[in-house]
Amino acid sequence: MDHVRPMDDMLARVYVETSIISYLRSRPSRDVVVAGHQALTRRWWRTRHQYSLFASQVVADEAALGDRDASAKRLRALRGIPRLSLSQAAAHLAEELLSLGAMPQRATVDAFHVAIAAAHAVDYLLTWSCKHLANAAMRGTIEATCRASGF
Repeated sequence: MDHVRPMDDMLARVYVETSIISYLRSRPSRDVVVAGHQALTRRWWRTRHQYSLFASQVVADEAALGDRDASAKRLRALRGIPRLSLSQAAAHLAEELLSLGAMPQRATVDAFHVAIAAAHAVDYLLTWSCKHLANAAMRGTIEATCRASGF
């Protein structure tokens, strides 16, 4: 199963994971690391038109959690960003990522982020989640599982 994107799509395709939206819309933090992430996220957001952005219903569902005012801000940030579907291929890949140990069982939502992005031939998954998504120790296994599944 070879997933190829159309040749006329010249902009890099970026899946915007929930942590990006959260940092973008959260109140300034006093924690220097979090404040740095917020500043970098806001700076990158100003360049977002240089990319084809995508999210998923999984991102929207996560963004809707928590404080009502904060979730409303996160959901407004997602307006206009096309949502990639949870296809049967993506659901199968998420299952593979978890069952083969590429990602731990407690990272089910993160496995869906990876699977949806991979199944839709997205170039980059943009995240601040270093525990399971941007984890150098797990990346090779995640990529190998995706490739073995045809993505």
